[in-house]
Amino acid sequence: MLCNFVDLSRANFAVVVAVFGLPGTVFWAYFAALALFIIGLVKIINDELPQTHGLDKIMPFGRLFFAIPMAVFATEHFTDTADIASIIPQWMPAHLFWAYLVGVALLAAALSITLKIQSRLAATLLGAMFCCFVLMIHGPNIIADPGNRIFWAVGLREIAFSGGAFAFAGSQTRARHAGGAPLLLTVARFFVGIPAVFFGVEHFLHPTYAPGVPLGKIIPEWIPGRLFWAYLAGAVLIAAGLCVLVNKKTRLAATYLGVIILLLVLFVYLPILIASPSDIVSLNYFFDTLAFSGAVLVLGDASNERTAAHI
Repeated sequence: MLCNFVDLSRANFAVVVAVFGLPGTVFWAYFAALALFIIGLVKIINDELPQTHGLDKIMPFGRLFFAIPMAVFATEHFTDTADIASIIPQWMPAHLFWAYLVGVALLAAALSITLKIQSRLAATLLGAMFCCFVLMIHGPNIIADPGNRIFWAVGLREIAFSGGAFAFAGSQTRARHAGGAPLLLTVARFFVGIPAVFFGVEHFLHPTYAPGVPLGKIIPEWIPGRLFWAYLAGAVLIAAGLCVLVNKKTRLAATYLGVIILLLVLFVYLPILIASPSDIVSLNYFFDTLAFSGAVLVLGDASNERTAAHI
C-alpha cells in the first residue's frame, strides 16, 4: 500500500511539473504557504487586527510568519522523503515512517497555531520536537565537529524555532492556567536570545553570508547594500538578543528585531527567491528566515501579555 501511495504521489508530481513548470517539491511548498497565508490573514483581519494600534498591528502576524514555514517544511517531508529520512539517526528504525510522521506533525501544528485551535498543546509539542532534533541530530554533529560554524548555526536555529513555539504556548497557557506560563516564557527567552546573539556575532565575523540566520549562502553581489544589511542585522541581533536574555524591554527589543528580520526577508531573500523560484535551497532560506522573524515576534507578543497580566 505504501508503494502504491508513493507511485501515485510521484505521478501527481509529474503532472505538476508539466502544468506549472515547477518541481513538485517546490510547487507544494508554495501551495502550502499561500493556503496558510490566506487562512491566517482572514482570521487576523477579522478577529485580531481591529484590537491593535500602531506598531502592535504587526504582532498578530508573528504567529503566521512562524506557522507558514512549518507548513512549507511539512510538504518537503512528503515530496523529498528520501533526503529527509537520510538525516534521521541510523540507530532509529523505520526512517520513512518518522519522516512522514514529522511532516504530519508540522502541518498539524501550523494549522493549529494559525487558527488557534488546540494551539497551546500543538505549540508545546512542536517546541519539544525541535528540542529533540537538536539533541538527536544537530547536537551530535556539533560534538563531532565543534569548529564547524554551520553546525552551530543550524542547531541554534532549531533552538530559536523551539523558543518561538514555547513562547506562543506560554501566551496561550497564561490565558487558562496562569501558573504555567512564566516557565515556558523564561525558556523561550533563552532559546531565542542566545541564538540571536550568536547570529549577530557571526554577521560581523562573516558579513558576506546571507543575513538573519547565517548559514552557507553568500549574499549575491547584485543585492544592493549587501554588507549594510549584514552589519545592521548583526548590531540589532546582538543588542536585541542581550535585552531578551536579561529580560529588559523584551517586548520592544523583540519587536524591533522581528521587524528587521522581516525586512531582510523582503529585501534580501525575496529577490533571491524571485531570481530562482524553482530552487529549493533559496526557498528554504526564505522560509527559515521568515520563521525566525515569526519566532521573535511571537516572543515579543507573549512578553507583552505577561507584563499586562502582572500589572
